[in-house]
Amino acid sequence: MSANGVVRLVMNEGAKGIEVAVSGKLRAQRAKTMKFKQGYMISTGEPKKNFIDRAVRHVNLKQGVLGIIVKIMLPQDPEGISGPKKPLPDVVEIVDPKSDD
Repeated sequence: MSANGVVRLVMNEGAKGIEVAVSGKLRAQRAKTMKFKQGYMISTGEPKKNFIDRAVRHVNLKQGVLGIIVKIMLPQDPEGISGPKKPLPDVVEIVDPKSDD
């Protein structure tokens, strides 16, 4: 499917993770949901509001309606241009101890 191409393209552009879900009558009479995932994706809490971009589209076809949901997890950016300024809460920074001079 072309969703694999979208996943590869977004990950090459620097995203931390992506999930593409296509649901509806894909190849048979019965409706299904196909999910394509790659990378790291947070699904709960305050970081979800800051780090996840989500888009939903509906496509009308002769067979019925297809639904497409795309979630992209943005990387942390100190300038705030390509992602949020705040780091993830699970990031640990180790500081060197003070020397006794």
